[in-house]
Amino acid sequence: MPREQIAEAFLAALPHARDLGLALVSVGEGTAALSMPWDEGLVGDPSTGVIHGGAVSALIDTTCGAAVMSHPENGGDTATLNLRIDYMRAARPGERLVARATCYHVTRNVAFVRAEALDGDGATPVATAAAAFTFMRRERV
Repeated sequence: MPREQIAEAFLAALPHARDLGLALVSVGEGTAALSMPWDEGLVGDPSTGVIHGGAVSALIDTTCGAAVMSHPENGGDTATLNLRIDYMRAARPGERLVARATCYHVTRNVAFVRAEALDGDGATPVATAAAAFTFMRRERV
C-alpha cells in the first residue's frame, strides 16, 4: 500500500485525530508532517487564545506515529512507548500548527523518532520532541 494511503488510514482510524482536525501535509520514508488548525475549542487560556499544550502534544504524538507507520521496514501497527516534549514557546493564537517527524533509527522492536511543531512563520519551534514507538520489522521475502 502506498505511504500516503497508510498515513491517511492511520489518521482515519484515530477518533482524536478527527476531533482535532489533523490533516496529512506530507509523508515520506519514515517521515511525516501533519497539520492542526487553530480552533477555539482547543484553547487552553481564553484570555490569550493560545492552544492547550495537550492538543500540541497529541499533534506531535500522532505525527511521530505516522512517521513510524511510513517507515519502509514497518510491518505492523505502532504504539507510543515514550514521548518527551519540550515546549519552547506558546503557539500564536489563530494560526495552524504543523508537526514534522522523522523516524531516524529502528531496531527489531523499537523505532526512535524526533519531531517539532511549528506555527505560521516556522522560524522558531513551538515544541520539540524525542520519542520511542513499538516497531515490528516487515518480514523479508
